[in-house]
Amino acid sequence: MMVDRDIHQARALLIDANPLLRSVAAQQLRDLGVGYTAQAGKARDARTLIEREPFDIVVCSRELDGTDAGGQDFLDELRRESLLPPACVFVMVTSQATYTQVVEAGEAALDVFLVRPYTSAAMSERLAEARQRKRALAEIFKALQDEDMPAALAKALKRFQEKAAYWIYCGRLAAELLLKLNKPAEARKIFERIQENKPSAWAQLGIARAMLANGEVGPAKRQLLATQKADPTCADAYDLLGRVLVEQCDFAGALGAYRQATKLTPGCMLRTQHAGALAFYQGEHEDALELLLRAYGMGTQSRLFDTLTLMLLALLRHDGGDVHGLTAMRENLQRWRERFPQSRRLQRFVHAAQALEAMSRGAAESARAGLAKLHAEVDEDHFDLEAANLLLSLTARLPEGVRRPGELAELAEKLGQRHCTSRAMAEVLVAAARRDPEAEQGVRRAQTSVTAHAEQALEAVMSGQAGDAVQQLLEQGERWRNARLLETASQLARRHGVGNAELLVTRATELIKRFADGAQHIAGIQRSGRTPGGLQLRG
Repeated sequence: MMVDRDIHQARALLIDANPLLRSVAAQQLRDLGVGYTAQAGKARDARTLIEREPFDIVVCSRELDGTDAGGQDFLDELRRESLLPPACVFVMVTSQATYTQVVEAGEAALDVFLVRPYTSAAMSERLAEARQRKRALAEIFKALQDEDMPAALAKALKRFQEKAAYWIYCGRLAAELLLKLNKPAEARKIFERIQENKPSAWAQLGIARAMLANGEVGPAKRQLLATQKADPTCADAYDLLGRVLVEQCDFAGALGAYRQATKLTPGCMLRTQHAGALAFYQGEHEDALELLLRAYGMGTQSRLFDTLTLMLLALLRHDGGDVHGLTAMRENLQRWRERFPQSRRLQRFVHAAQALEAMSRGAAESARAGLAKLHAEVDEDHFDLEAANLLLSLTARLPEGVRRPGELAELAEKLGQRHCTSRAMAEVLVAAARRDPEAEQGVRRAQTSVTAHAEQALEAVMSGQAGDAVQQLLEQGERWRNARLLETASQLARRHGVGNAELLVTRATELIKRFADGAQHIAGIQRSGRTPGGLQLRG
C-alpha cells in the first residue's frame, strides 16, 4: 500500500526506546514504500541524527526516555531550535490516549497522532493526509528555503485572509515573518485574530512576543503571567518570562521561571543549561552543579550543547575542591578546542580551566600566567560580556597574596566601562566576581560614569549643543567600547538633526557592531533568535 508516488524518495527516522516496536514500525514504513529508515532509542541520539541528516518523516514515541511526555518535549525542542524543517512530517505515537493528550496533540499542531496498536492502513492514510498538507503549502516552504521572506509572507497572508485550507497555520507563519521583518504591531493583530478564532497558548505567547518587540515590556509580562495562570503547564511561557526577567535584572525571578520550565520539560537541554547558569550566577552552587551535570549528561555532541556548561562546571569543581572533576572539564574543553581550532571562545575557556587547575594545585604564578592570556584580550573587539564575566570570576579566585591591592576593583571598573550598558549587565558583572565588595565598587563606579556621560549629553542637547554632545558621546563610547553611549549618540544625531547626522549614525552603528556583536550571553542565557513559543521559519 503506497502512501503517494514520491514516498520511495522519503527518508524516515524512528525514535523509540523499545527495539521490538522500532523493528515493527520500520517494517511498516518499508511496506508503505518509504525508501530509507534510520532508528534511535534515545532523544539525544535522535537529536544528533537530525542535526546531521535531513528527514522527511519522523516517527517518535511519546513515552521517550522514561517520561510520559518525553516525545512531546523532544518535538518542542526541535521546533524551538529550528532543527525540524516545516516540510517534515512528524508522527507522534503513544500507548494510550487520554483526553488531555489528544488536546495537547492538537495544540502542538502535530502532523500525525497515532495510538498503539495501529494498522499499516491507518499509518498510510494519516501520512498521505499530512504529506498532502505539506504539498499544498509547498510554495510557502520553497520561499522560506530560498530565504525570500517577502514572498513567503505574501503567500501565507493570502491563504490566511482568504481562510483557505490550513489558514490558521499560515496566519501563524505570517505573524512570525512579520516579527522577523520588525513589524510587531502587524504581527500582534494576526496573533489576536487567531486567538479569537482558535484560542491557544502559542497565540497568547505570540501576542506577548509582539508586545516585547514593540517595547511594551510591562504589558508583555502581564500577558505571560496570564498565560501561565490559564495553563500552568505551558513551559514556553515560563521560558519567555525568564528572558524578560533577566533583561529586567530580576535574576531570582528568572531562575524561578527557568526552574519551572525545566521541571515541565526535563529533556530540554537549553532550558536545563539556562537554569544551571542562572543558579551559578545567583550563588546557588548545589543547584547549579546538579542542573549543569544533567545538561552535560544529555550529550555534548549535540550542537545545542553550550560549552559554557563545561566552563561553569570547571569553576564549580574548583570551588568544591574537586581537582579530578576540574581536570575532566579541562580535558573536555581541550577536545572541543581541537575540534574547533579557530574558536577564540574555546581558546579562552581552555586558558581559564588551566588557570583554575594551577590555582587548585597552589601554583599561583602558573595561574597568573594563564590569566595574563585573558588580560591580553581585554581591549579586543571580541572580548564580550561572557569573557568579562570569566576574567572577573578567575581574578576574584586568586589568593589575596597573589592579587595586588586594588587590582580587582581596577579590572572591574575597566570592564564595567565597556559592558555596563544596562543595569542587568552591571549586576551580572558583580555576580561574576562572587559579589566581592572590591569588584562591586569598581563596577558601580563604571556604571555611575556611563550614566553620567549619557545624562551630561542630554543636558547639552537641551542647551542647544546637540552637535557637541553627539561628538563627545561618540568619542567616549569608542574609547570605552560602550554600546549604550554609542546608541545614545546615534539616537540624538537622528532626533535633533545634527549636521552630518547620517555619517555620525553610520559611524556609531559600525562601532556598535564591532564592540557588541559578540554579546550572545547574559547570565548564561543565550540571546539568540530562538524564541519560546515561536514557529521556525526554515524551509
